[in-house]
Amino acid sequence: MLTYLAKRFLFLVPTLLGILAVNFFVVQFAPGGPVEQTIAQMTGANRSVLERVSGAAPDEMRSADTSVSQSIYKGADGLDPALIRQIEEYYGFDRPAGERFLLMLKNYATMNLGESFFRDSTVTDLILEKMPVSISLGLWSTLIIYLVSIPLGIAKAVRSGSRFDVWTTTAVITGNAIPTFLFAVVLIIFTAGGRYLQWFPLRGLTSPNFDDLSLAGQILDYFWHMILPVTSMLLGGFAGLTLLTKNCFLDEIGKLYVMTARAKGLTEKRVLYGHVFRNAMLLVISGLPAAFIGIFFTGSLLVEVIFSLDGLGLMGFEAAMERDYPVMFATLYISSLIGLVMKVVCDITYMFVDPRINFNSFDS
Repeated sequence: MLTYLAKRFLFLVPTLLGILAVNFFVVQFAPGGPVEQTIAQMTGANRSVLERVSGAAPDEMRSADTSVSQSIYKGADGLDPALIRQIEEYYGFDRPAGERFLLMLKNYATMNLGESFFRDSTVTDLILEKMPVSISLGLWSTLIIYLVSIPLGIAKAVRSGSRFDVWTTTAVITGNAIPTFLFAVVLIIFTAGGRYLQWFPLRGLTSPNFDDLSLAGQILDYFWHMILPVTSMLLGGFAGLTLLTKNCFLDEIGKLYVMTARAKGLTEKRVLYGHVFRNAMLLVISGLPAAFIGIFFTGSLLVEVIFSLDGLGLMGFEAAMERDYPVMFATLYISSLIGLVMKVVCDITYMFVDPRINFNSFDS
């Protein structure tokens, strides 16, 4: 077992390196990088200032910019080449791409995620600042989805073909067809002071007077703010896991060992949860890492925007738009690392769900 786990963790390294390498070299050579972003802001600001001071027309300004030699960056006309080199040095683009990549790996090995290009903060501080929102949305959404979908899937498998099965299937599929952002807007209109009721707060993770509340009051205030964002994320999350659980149970119920257990006089509850459950849950557990990482890092973007929650999803989107490479790659690194580790955790969980699985055979 220990040898197998050691091999799995060793395989994490080349996998993580491959993910980072592909994304690094694709993004680094894409147009519109941080140097171009800074040049565009500087040239735009300089021209607007000159126009206000001199009253020159835009065409006259363009002709005046041609006095400086051409640059490899579009829109750099009119800027001193020495300033452009200074900008490249500031962002690290004065070095070859391979050297920048190796330096990034060296820093990541010591969990040094660097500093944001456009925010006056380290990437680690930014991630820690946004983490509570993403943890709240990802944790509660994943937990509730699994706690509801697995029992519902089992009930549907036991009552396969009944009215209960048909109506619940219709309900979860309909919920899955409704976009998350649309359902969030509907919740705001009807329950957050849009046009009807004002039961829940519209934005934020806590109230302005959160620090003045008692411990019980802070807990209630936190969950009061979480109800609408989490509810909007839940609607489309039940269908896939519920139907997967149902199909896994139906596949196991028809097998010979289930018929043997029933012939021995075991109760239906003992058959389902003592024999079928362990085998049927293997496929469900295998999807936990992807579900958790998807909700944790990407699935909450629109919800964060609608409910004004400043989390990792919104930060990652803004970093991509601004070409804030340290934030982009640090988010990719953390999400990939957690996802790969979660897959190893799932392998360990397999043993507890089904004792027949023995990893010692992989040790040789």
